[in-house]
Amino acid sequence: MIKQALVSGFISSAFAASGAYAQAPAAPASPHTLSGNIGLYSQYIFRGLNQTDRRPALQGGFDYAHSSGLYLGTWASNISWLRDGSSYTAGGSLEWDFYGGFKGNFGKSDFTYDAGLLYYWYPGTAASGSVKADTLEVYGALGWKWIAAKYSYSLNNKTFGVTDSRGTWYLDIGADVPLGNSGLTFNLHWGKQKYSGNAGNNHRLYSYEDWKVGLTYALPKDFTIGVYYTDTAGANQLGYGGRAEGGAFPRNIAKGTGTIFIKKSF
Repeated sequence: MIKQALVSGFISSAFAASGAYAQAPAAPASPHTLSGNIGLYSQYIFRGLNQTDRRPALQGGFDYAHSSGLYLGTWASNISWLRDGSSYTAGGSLEWDFYGGFKGNFGKSDFTYDAGLLYYWYPGTAASGSVKADTLEVYGALGWKWIAAKYSYSLNNKTFGVTDSRGTWYLDIGADVPLGNSGLTFNLHWGKQKYSGNAGNNHRLYSYEDWKVGLTYALPKDFTIGVYYTDTAGANQLGYGGRAEGGAFPRNIAKGTGTIFIKKSF
């Protein structure tokens, strides 16, 4: 009887210890998140303008986020518009962005906010009579579920290579609407780029509106494929047209065009 009681007590203690171990609280989730992405695009379109003369672009970046809402990131893509437009004599084949800010939700609602700084770096040598295209913007955005509006304001005087352009701004309104459980998302965008400075000539030459409509499809293993069409309105041919139109580029970089891509997130 004593032996049986000892064995029974041992078994009960073992199960109790096992249950206590199984019910131990899980380690708290890390407040830090690291993520990245890489994508291959048939061309690079930025604010409705073709950055690669209709040639493919390899793009990618890394992001750090803290649970407080703080984030930092970097992103890069090959480009050709600076050399195509004779603004750079050397380099001018890379756009490298650096950004940071703070974002979150208003309470527990679906309304979101985002504010930060974004620096566009275009390494290379500017041609005589041109300036480096490096640009610093401050931005703020508000969103609700799949709709968002973002306002960007240039803080330096050479916005994307245009002199006397401090105060140039861009308004971006977009929607990414999930189509049920199909994995498809319908993308819509409208933007307005308004240049400041130079007694109104900057506005006349470089201000315009752009729009985009597209579809993306989520694949397994965090791959995404997509297609979209972009176009502009009010883009001056002297600012963005091809050489045959009096512009500086081989082809009109503001002309409507379609783009396909595949992207991997990790």
